[in-house]
Amino acid sequence: MGLFGRKGDEDDQRRLSEDREHAERLPELMKAVAEAESALVAAHEDGADVEEVSRLGKALDAALTDAARAAYAQERVLVGARGYSDRLYRRKRLAKPEIRVATERAERLLTERERHRLHGIERVPRRPAGV
Repeated sequence: MGLFGRKGDEDDQRRLSEDREHAERLPELMKAVAEAESALVAAHEDGADVEEVSRLGKALDAALTDAARAAYAQERVLVGARGYSDRLYRRKRLAKPEIRVATERAERLLTERERHRLHGIERVPRRPAGV
């Protein structure tokens, strides 16, 4: 037991099982990111209208967000249940090579999402009221 006490182990186990569910979806979410990205690139190459490109850009943003959340869930699963309540244990586990790979993947996804939000989503011009 730590200085301030620990949360119940059942809470840590519950959170771990929720993260496992999210982490299991990571491969299909990565596939969804690839499909959304290729659809956006194809729309740019075909000269699609602004509304379509904006819609596809928002779809890619949603796919990147879901994939980043799943990647961070995978990182937490690799750390283990004790990592939810024990900061020192978590920090030591984050230094392990296999967990560092998961962390790097999650951070790359998050960085890609932020880059896409800044530069990849087309803004649709506003239309005057009544037009």
